[in-house]
Amino acid sequence: MKNGNGTRRVVVTGLGVVTPIGLNVADFWSSLQAGKSGVSELGGFPLDDLKILIAAQIKDFDPKVQLKNYKRDKIIVHADRYSWFAAAAAEQAVVQSGVEFPLENPYRTACIIGSGAGGLTTFENAYRDLFIHNKRATNPLTLLRIIGSSASAHVGIEYGIKGPTFATCSACSTATHAIGIARDYIQNDLADVAIAGASESVINYGTMKAWQALHVLSPQGCFPFAKKRNGTVLGEGAGILVLEELEHAKRRGATILAELVGYGMASDSQDMVKPTVEGPRYAMQMALDDARIEASEIDYLNAHGTATKDNDINETKAIKEVFKNAASKLAISSTKSMTGHPLGAGGGIEAVACIKAMQESWVPPTVGLDEADPECDLDYVPNVGRAMKVNYTMSNSFAFGGLNAVVIFGPPPA
Repeated sequence: MKNGNGTRRVVVTGLGVVTPIGLNVADFWSSLQAGKSGVSELGGFPLDDLKILIAAQIKDFDPKVQLKNYKRDKIIVHADRYSWFAAAAAEQAVVQSGVEFPLENPYRTACIIGSGAGGLTTFENAYRDLFIHNKRATNPLTLLRIIGSSASAHVGIEYGIKGPTFATCSACSTATHAIGIARDYIQNDLADVAIAGASESVINYGTMKAWQALHVLSPQGCFPFAKKRNGTVLGEGAGILVLEELEHAKRRGATILAELVGYGMASDSQDMVKPTVEGPRYAMQMALDDARIEASEIDYLNAHGTATKDNDINETKAIKEVFKNAASKLAISSTKSMTGHPLGAGGGIEAVACIKAMQESWVPPTVGLDEADPECDLDYVPNVGRAMKVNYTMSNSFAFGGLNAVVIFGPPPA
């Protein structure tokens, strides 16, 4: 069964997340339903002269427990933290999908797991060892840990994937680009199954100092679209999907969770940190055109919603330009209000939230939204989630450098 343009249809059969509000999809979803925030006081490393003392950290992850089922990849428990998160989320997605890896033809599988920053925890530890503790050498695995494609390589090794295996890197759009590229490979008959998404673990002293210098972090919390917002909050985690060609999934009797019907991308080509309206608008419209649906058919939009002033206002304007009269009827929320901003992993985690919203007929809220910015005047589902029928969802990812990516999920094919 093919799309109207002759390409193969791509469906989602597995979901996996590791987040500050849940180390698996069930706990993550329960926390979204409860409006639970994962933002807390920083800990786990020297804070010294830091001024920003909050983040959305994952504090209860034990790789020896979370990755105990990894058999082929013996080195995974010695990898960087971002690879741990990717491996754990990938395992969840693979188990749910029921795909038996390696496939009979392992070259028909892909593993595209990106990261905006790669192994920054390893970088931090190596620099401390060399320049503070005056050690003569770093850990022997340092180089393997820091590489931005380490997570995809680890997961690919575990599941015997011999097709396209690499990382994407596009800052906060990383996961969405990975998912879109994986879909393209399946659509165009280069693969039948793909593991796709992104992982991020950047919360350490050096990174906090760097983000402080940019003056975009809030000392209070992450409050997208709110009048009181004063910056974003760093988060961490991973979001991974298992994608399959529709007939491949049907032949093995898989439970299909959703169809990935649309993908759009565009670059602002203007500024490293100041977003435009045009780029996000074009990416959203491109995804709608690809899905062959009208904007009015989107029921829920998971916004990029970082709680930075320009981003929230410009995203609102772009939504209005694309959705026109339907914009005021659209349910929108930013789950970053609960997870913090997990940078490159955001699009993967938020794709899972979109698919769960379709499954559960319930959309998550934007917490902390007591009074909206007058220039952010759409329905952001403030503070309390909403029961409603959800057929189509859109997920926006808009990154530093003006790198925009959008995906649209539809209901499982009949």
